[in-house]
Amino acid sequence: MIKEFKDFIMKGNVLDLAVAVIIAGAFGAIVTTFTSDVLMPPIGMLLGGVEFDQLAYILQEGTANADGVVEGEVAIRWGKLVKAIIDFLIIAFVLFLIIKGYNKANPPAPEPEAPAGPSDNDLLTEIRDLLKK
Repeated sequence: MIKEFKDFIMKGNVLDLAVAVIIAGAFGAIVTTFTSDVLMPPIGMLLGGVEFDQLAYILQEGTANADGVVEGEVAIRWGKLVKAIIDFLIIAFVLFLIIKGYNKANPPAPEPEAPAGPSDNDLLTEIRDLLKK
């Protein structure tokens, strides 16, 4: 069982997948930081000083405790959803560019042509010769 597990782990696909997951996690963190700290502040400023993290639809007001932390608030935080959608769109666009570049660098192999069969003239000549016999 240990040998089978070792063989499974050492397969190229598993290692490639592990590397891809690690890189994707790091890239996701970069995009999240870019969205939160670089992209959204100017957009919020253009919209009148809006902080997207604070945008929410309050369902139930909370109460502030002695430390000033609000407890018991129930809210739909749609600003965080907007940021997550922007993160997704950025990641999807970058992946699109990567795949497009890969496809341009590695064009698909041309389809092999089907073997040419006898032409219509060859078939008619063969039929004529068979009829003569």
